[in-house]
Amino acid sequence: MSKTTLPETPSVNLIGNGTDIIGDITSNGDLRIDGSLKGTIKSSGKVVVGSTGRVEGEIICQNADLSGEVKAHLKVNELLSLKANAVVTGDIITNKLAIEPGAVFTGACTM
Repeated sequence: MSKTTLPETPSVNLIGNGTDIIGDITSNGDLRIDGSLKGTIKSSGKVVVGSTGRVEGEIICQNADLSGEVKAHLKVNELLSLKANAVVTGDIITNKLAIEPGAVFTGACTM
């Protein structure tokens, strides 16, 4: 009898509104933050910070959509999108950057 292996599907992780985390997160899947995180996020997927989300520390990922408050050093390998109500403070290293009208960005950007 042969063993069938299921293909690995990337997971989607959620930090909900009202949840506060102090520490580092490493994930192979996508991550959505609607709560608060102080620490480092390393993801081989997409990181989404919702409008109620707050991140302080460092974000290293493939893609990112930011809508909340972020005080971090960001290293995004592909596309970083700052949505209209995003407030970002810190330095950015990315390949592509999209900033919607209304977003606030304070820092340096290297592309």
